[in-house]
Amino acid sequence: MSIEISRTHALIGKALDYRAVRQDMIASNIANADTPFYRPRDVRFEEYLAHEKAKALETNSDKLQMAQTDGAHIAFQDEKTSYRPKTYFRDGHMARNDGNSVDLDVETTEMSKNSVMFNALIQTNKKSGAIFRSVIDASSKVQ
Repeated sequence: MSIEISRTHALIGKALDYRAVRQDMIASNIANADTPFYRPRDVRFEEYLAHEKAKALETNSDKLQMAQTDGAHIAFQDEKTSYRPKTYFRDGHMARNDGNSVDLDVETTEMSKNSVMFNALIQTNKKSGAIFRSVIDASSKVQ
């Protein structure tokens, strides 16, 4: 049995997982900076996390829910199927003569931004745990 610290605790874990995946992709892009015809890759997971946050916090969407008036109608596909992390090619930079379009300045900047976000999530997780521990410590002193 696991203890749920808060409704967003699992969300922080997912965000940390995706930040780690993004760090690996950026490192792979840097490692392939001299590979002919290599195109840099990235992962987009912000929409997925926003959807998961809304679900965890039980916020109602402004979208009108579709009603199925007859059992023979085609069922509406679940909304979360469109909310998935997406891998894409990060282009927009001039390819060199060998066809490689990795820009080391962009990759190192993205790696730095990702590291800052990862560390912020770690600090948030530590603060959340510290608050939980202080509540447990205070409740044990009451007896």
